[in-house]
Amino acid sequence: MMDIPKSIRQVLDRLEQAGYEAYIVGGCVRDSLMGAQPHDFDITTSALPEETKQVFSDMRVIETGMKHGTVTVLADGEPVEITTYRVDGEYADGRHPDEVRFTRSLSEDVARRDFTMNGIAYSPVRGLFDEYGGAEDIRRGVIRCIGDPDRRFNEDALRIMRALRFSAVLGFEIESRTADSLRRNKELLKRVSGERIFSELCRLLCGANAGAVLRGFSEVFAEVIPELAPCISYDQHSRYHAFQLYEHLVRAVESCPKEEGLRFAMLLHDIGKPHTQSADENGEWHFYGHARVSAELTDDVLSRFHCSNSFRKRVCDIIRYHDMVPENSYRFIVRRLSKHGLDLFRDIMLAHIADDSAKQEFAKKRIPEWKAIIRRAEEIAQQKPCLSAKDLAVNGRDIAELIPPSPRTGEVLKHLLESVIEGRVPNDRDKLMAEAERYLKTE
Repeated sequence: MMDIPKSIRQVLDRLEQAGYEAYIVGGCVRDSLMGAQPHDFDITTSALPEETKQVFSDMRVIETGMKHGTVTVLADGEPVEITTYRVDGEYADGRHPDEVRFTRSLSEDVARRDFTMNGIAYSPVRGLFDEYGGAEDIRRGVIRCIGDPDRRFNEDALRIMRALRFSAVLGFEIESRTADSLRRNKELLKRVSGERIFSELCRLLCGANAGAVLRGFSEVFAEVIPELAPCISYDQHSRYHAFQLYEHLVRAVESCPKEEGLRFAMLLHDIGKPHTQSADENGEWHFYGHARVSAELTDDVLSRFHCSNSFRKRVCDIIRYHDMVPENSYRFIVRRLSKHGLDLFRDIMLAHIADDSAKQEFAKKRIPEWKAIIRRAEEIAQQKPCLSAKDLAVNGRDIAELIPPSPRTGEVLKHLLESVIEGRVPNDRDKLMAEAERYLKTE
C-alpha cells in the first residue's frame, strides 16, 4: 500500500467512481518502491481530456495542456495534473512529439515512456501495473530503456542525460544495451538546449555515484562539454600528479562537498592545462597560467548553458584562484576576505582541498593547513573587521574636508582601506584623516 496524499487520492477516487481507470505513474511510484516519499505525483487516466473536465466540473479546472491530454484540477486546495493515456507520434525535433493520439490502453501509454523504473503505474483499486519489469529493475538497481533504446533516445535526446543522472543519484547501473545506445547516440545531445543539459548536469554532479558515471561515460560528457575532450587520456608528467588529467578532475569532484557550484568548478578547474603546457630541462611539465585559462574556458561553457550570471561568476572565480598559495596569516586572510567575501573564500579553500585530494600522497599533507585557514577565516569574519570602504571610520564627506569631491576621493578611500587591511593604520577617524592628509601631500 502506497502512501498517497489526500488530494491525489480524491482525484483517483473521483475518476474511478465515474467509470474510468486512474493510476499514479512514473517517478512517484519509483520513489515509493524505493522507500522514499515522493514529492510530485503524476496521474494518468483512461478518461479523455473533455471527460476529465466533466468529472471535475464542480471543481476548478485549468486546461494546462489539452493538446497533449493534460488538465489540472484544484483538489483540496492543491493543483493536481491529470493526463490521458496517450501514444506519441514522431519526434521531428528530438524533443516533442509531432502529434499525440489518445488511447484507452495503459499498456500503450507506458510503452512510450523512457525507462522501466519510470514505466510503473499504481492504482489503489487495481494495484501495481508493471508490464516491463520496472520493479525488478529497481530491486536490482538497473536503468533500462523501455523497448528499443535507440528509438527512446532519438525521441528525446535529453533521456541520455537523464539516464546518467539517475545512475549518479540512485547509484543504479545502466543496462548494457541502454549504455551502448547512449554512447552511440551521444551526438543527439546537440539538439538539446543548454538550459536542459545544465539542469541535468547540476543534479548529476551532486549524486553519490557521480564519479563512476563521469568515468564510465567520459565520451558523452566530452560531447556536451567539448573542452573536456583534450583532458581524457592526458598524461600530466608532473611530480604532483598520480593520474591522467580527466581522472584527476573526476577525483576532485568526488572530493568536494555535494554542492553544484563547487562540483562544476572542480570538474572544469584544470581544463586549461592542455593549452598552457610547457616542459623544463628535466622533462617535467608545467602549466603556467592554467587557472586563468581554465576560468576563461569555463566562462564559455557556462555561457552556452545559459546559467545565471551569479553562478557563472562564482564558478569562474573558484577556478581562477584555485591554485593561489594561501597563508595562514591574519594579513593574508583579511585581504582575501576583503577581495572575495567569506563564502567565496571558503569555496576557494575547499577547491584547494579537493584539488590536493586528487594528487600524489605528499600533496595531501597540505589539507590540514587548508582546513585551518578556513576555520581562521570564519573566526576573523565573526570579528567583523574592516573589509570594504563602507566599513571605514571615514567616508567621502570626510575626505571633502581635505579636497573637493572628485575621482581622487575614491583613490584616497582605497588607500585608507589598504592601510587598515595591511595593519599600518587603525580604523579610527582621526588616524585615518591624518593618513589621508599625508597621502595627499605625497601624491
